[in-house]
Amino acid sequence: MRSKKDCVAMLLAGGQGSRLGVLTKKVAKPAIPFSGKYRIIDFTLSNCINSGIDTVGVLTQYQPLELNAYIGNGQPWDLDRNDGGVAILPPYVRGKEGEWYKGTANAIYQNMQFIERYDPEYVVILSGDHIYKMDYSEMIRFHKEKKAACTIAVLNVSLEEASRFGIMNTYEDNRIYEFEEKPAHPKSTKASMGVYVFSWDKLRFYLTKDEENPTSSNDFGKDIIPAMVEGDESVYAYEFDGYWKDVGTIESLWEANMELLEEDSPINLHDPSWRIYARNPNEPPHYAADGAVIKKSMVTEGTQIYGTVEHSVIFYGGYVGKDAIVRDSIVLPGARVEEGAVVEYSIIGQDSIISRNAAVGQRKEECPKGAIAVVGDELVVGEGVAVEAGEMLDANRIND
Repeated sequence: MRSKKDCVAMLLAGGQGSRLGVLTKKVAKPAIPFSGKYRIIDFTLSNCINSGIDTVGVLTQYQPLELNAYIGNGQPWDLDRNDGGVAILPPYVRGKEGEWYKGTANAIYQNMQFIERYDPEYVVILSGDHIYKMDYSEMIRFHKEKKAACTIAVLNVSLEEASRFGIMNTYEDNRIYEFEEKPAHPKSTKASMGVYVFSWDKLRFYLTKDEENPTSSNDFGKDIIPAMVEGDESVYAYEFDGYWKDVGTIESLWEANMELLEEDSPINLHDPSWRIYARNPNEPPHYAADGAVIKKSMVTEGTQIYGTVEHSVIFYGGYVGKDAIVRDSIVLPGARVEEGAVVEYSIIGQDSIISRNAAVGQRKEECPKGAIAVVGDELVVGEGVAVEAGEMLDANRIND
């Protein structure tokens, strides 16, 4: 018999991440490598265990193989438990029926049986594709104090940015009276972070009601939250004042990696009180040859550096050859930049090869904003070949 849990977390990790282009051609967005040794999903999983939440359902759908293998039994995050722990929850056939998750709310609806095994008082709904550190226990405490049906984490953004987000309009006590999805003329700057705490009895009621509505898009932001506000439920905004970043675009992914290279980095990966856990790749120590130059960069285990690395992130198993230059770039696991090649303002996919004297991208100072060159996973850029600034390469290029 399963023991009763005060709280269960449901982590939505099935998104395609189409705005990341070739980087999500073979993997789901939460499985994208980040910051030298992590995956994006490591931050949410680490937040859970650091917050005292030991029961997590991970809802996968798009390209789940690598993500499922990476999470495994949950051991790196102390989620390999007999009572609770982590469970992978893909769509499945129920009786003679089966369907893909139709939206974020439908994904939770299809997995209500998993939640009910633990008979929780509260359910935390999370996304697997944001970079941040957050103590969910403080948000749950706020939820309890307010006797709320639903609490939504919000981040104050600039008025210019507000139209890109779901915006919460609140009374002085932070009770939400109106939710606006990407409003053209926002009344508030309280943007939803996609982090929700629900009282389970209320969530179960509204999920069931939503599923019975044939016109619903089965989405939390578009359907569940507005229905609760309109139903005069106690829905509150919980203000978060830390670092949070949606890395759903090439530019935001690049920026988030580069921000970690600054001395005053907005997110501290070295804080022993709030560690970010990850599956260890078990690579040997990194090696820097005589004559190698490494400046303001992250160079992780298993890398071999013979050339120059400046303001860049080189993931485990990476290789930078003699007289090669990597500048303002991200080189994902197992990628090789061979002798004399130049990589600037770029992202190089996993296990790709930038051959001798090839060139990818252009100096950041000479590019328009966002003109980041991207080479997809397991590709070859041939000897002497050039990949232009802003280009997204999804096939081998052996000859010009």
